[in-house]
Amino acid sequence: MLTTVQDPAVLDAHVLQVYRRSPVVFESGKGCALFASDGTRYLDLISGVGVASLGHGHARLAAALAEQSGTLLHTSNLFHHPLQGELATKLAELSGLDRVFFCNSGAEAVEACLKFARRYWHAQGAPRSRVVALEHSFHGRTAGALSVTWDEHYRAPFAPLVPGIVFAPADDAGALQAAITNDTAAVIVEPIQGEGGVRPLPRATAEALSAACARTGALLIADEVQSGCGRTGVPFYSQRLGLRPDLMALGKALGAGVPIGAALFSRNVADAARPGDHGSTYGGNLLACRAALVFLEELTANGLLAHVATTGSYLESKLRAIAARHACVKSVRGAGLMWGLELDKPAAGVVQDAFERHLLINRTSDTVVRLLPPFVITEREIDEAVPLLEAALSAATQETRS
Repeated sequence: MLTTVQDPAVLDAHVLQVYRRSPVVFESGKGCALFASDGTRYLDLISGVGVASLGHGHARLAAALAEQSGTLLHTSNLFHHPLQGELATKLAELSGLDRVFFCNSGAEAVEACLKFARRYWHAQGAPRSRVVALEHSFHGRTAGALSVTWDEHYRAPFAPLVPGIVFAPADDAGALQAAITNDTAAVIVEPIQGEGGVRPLPRATAEALSAACARTGALLIADEVQSGCGRTGVPFYSQRLGLRPDLMALGKALGAGVPIGAALFSRNVADAARPGDHGSTYGGNLLACRAALVFLEELTANGLLAHVATTGSYLESKLRAIAARHACVKSVRGAGLMWGLELDKPAAGVVQDAFERHLLINRTSDTVVRLLPPFVITEREIDEAVPLLEAALSAATQETRS
């Protein structure tokens, strides 16, 4: 029998201290609400950093996971099971990419993309290792993913990292084109930068990127870990930008709370792979695949994608109205249910004040308030959240003035 512990200090006594946690213990959830151990209800507009795409306590997901756990959880990739093929087929249909490697997180998916970009060039008999990434990028905390992450405060304690990485500005098409040369193996981009401040890739940059890849043969990696799987109201935001990636990294929303990542490959890149080139003990296990299949069915067959587009537009209108009333909001950026409010001050105070009002948001890039609500959020819940957010902004402005 599990013992319920409500003291965060006791819970963290032997946990590595790499997180700044809010002083609350959550025990249950339903939809966009989380319930603390004392019964307090919090409105969740961060969804486990973009993971709880179907919200909390989703009935179909819970039933599917219970059924699967009573049947078979794991066999390893030494053997076939039917769910991997079914899930890979659905992802191929959505993305236009031919093959899928399953792993356990977005960072692992990025690692796979970086490895197989090099594998492709090795198979051509003309190895390339140079990778171009963008300023303000964040691709994960594993060694390869961290190497293509721009912010030095993530990188410095773990140097030296993988060599051969070049960073180019996302808002200077000419500089980006100059950075992509005949020695470039791949260019990795987030169609909307997440940790870097919710920054959509400018269309001019996307066009320049496509032209440079066509000119040099460099492969294009789309990191859609945060912006993909319907988060922006379309399956993948790279599609909206007219990008045609050779490789794509997925994670977060795909498992609706169950850890899963996926690296997607074009046929040309996939054809370079050989047995033994890569692997994952847990990748594509039955439980994770079952969760992802439930999520994709909700997204594509049960109207969730259209719901994200509609509620995303509603949320955008409310956020822009807030910005018009509050001079501290410098800009509103994003799409669908992925939004950032850039402030003229650090955002930590706004996040803390919202937490005290039982609204869960977070900050990124120091000055940006980030919203990543569950895909199932309703307009009524948005109407509940917006006054709380606005009150938090007002309180932070008053504290700055005083």
